[in-house]
Amino acid sequence: MSVSAGPVPDQTPSEAKRRKPGLVGWVVNRLGMDDLMEDQYNRVVPFHATNYVYCFGGIALVLFVILTATGIMLAVYYQSTPDTAYQSVLNISTHVQFGWWIRSIHRWSASAMVVLVFAHMLRVFFTGAYKKPRELNWLTGVALLLMTMGFGFTGYLLPWDQKAYWATKVGTDIAGSVPLIGHFLLVSLRGGDQISAATLGRFFTLHVLVLPAIIVILLLGHFFMIRRHGISGRL
Repeated sequence: MSVSAGPVPDQTPSEAKRRKPGLVGWVVNRLGMDDLMEDQYNRVVPFHATNYVYCFGGIALVLFVILTATGIMLAVYYQSTPDTAYQSVLNISTHVQFGWWIRSIHRWSASAMVVLVFAHMLRVFFTGAYKKPRELNWLTGVALLLMTMGFGFTGYLLPWDQKAYWATKVGTDIAGSVPLIGHFLLVSLRGGDQISAATLGRFFTLHVLVLPAIIVILLLGHFFMIRRHGISGRL
């Protein structure tokens, strides 16, 4: 006599149907995420959202993940002192296995991320996706653009060569020209009136600790609001 397969006695049919095999299924089950995962699987993406202009934000997120991974690899060998910074970058590019490749991916991904975040903001603006009820999501997007530019600015100094030094000097001088708070901004960025070891240390800390923490918080809020309000209308 054959025995038909079916759910175990302590499971309802719907629970048995949702149960995923393997390690992922085990983690989802233990965290009680079945309902959340079911909601994600059942969401329908509007047809107009398959247009390539709606992909800029997602591609920028992928680049941020790439930047995080390559940045961790570079940080293993980088030394953030004026006496060793340039030599450590040179060592990464010439002696560390695949170091030149990882550094190139990091640099080009950073440039591409700035362009894509800006393009994403333009798409949101021209499609009117910043209007009610998405105003707060628009503001977090503006903050994410500023953080992305901050990544580029702080990372530019880290090689500690002539181009990085003078570019940072020009950038901090511009910050210093802001009315009323200009001198405060300049001293805060440089750690003094001149670019020095304090400047390099502050930029490195901002680049690898402060800005990543802020951008992750902003991303979580950004994605939550996208899920809350859905994808905006077509072009």
